[in-house]
Amino acid sequence: LLVGIILVAINPYKELPIYGDAIIHAYSGQNMGDMDPHIFAVAEEAYKQMARNDKNQSIIVSGESGAGKTVSARYTMRYFATVSKSSSNVHVEDKVLASNPITEAVGNAKTTRNDNSSRFGKYTEISFDQSYQIIGANMRTYLLEKSRVVFQSENERNYHIFYQLCASAMQPELKHLKLGRSQENNLRFI
Repeated sequence: LLVGIILVAINPYKELPIYGDAIIHAYSGQNMGDMDPHIFAVAEEAYKQMARNDKNQSIIVSGESGAGKTVSARYTMRYFATVSKSSSNVHVEDKVLASNPITEAVGNAKTTRNDNSSRFGKYTEISFDQSYQIIGANMRTYLLEKSRVVFQSENERNYHIFYQLCASAMQPELKHLKLGRSQENNLRFI
């Protein structure tokens, strides 16, 4: 087992101007250690190692609830999407990034520590072609907190999708579900 770079990042709980396209381009092509430690430096090293050695790479994003794992993973995917930008009309990388709100609705919930806490693990596999441009992705989930569907602790909520469905219950395409109104700590289904 070979372990590469380890980056310890802290969630500042506010937007910082260190994740824009200009910063992505600053880290693109740089060697590890030439720039300040950053999630983009880790992503660049993985991207370079993939291209240089023609071997799969893994980035593990780990931490407690509210630590910023989902955001860090999103920044990593955005880095890959930007540095591997294809000239084709089918922007697979944009579709990969656009799928994140759907997975968050199904797997995220409000907890006492985080209003948008991931309650499941995600394994995202990004596929690249021979010129190292994104051609697809596959996301698998594991350890879904199934108990949250029927029970939530005080001041916590069920998965976002249930509230979104209830808020849209009067839409013609959802009337057949016979959904009732949602309340903060429980859902009422008719």
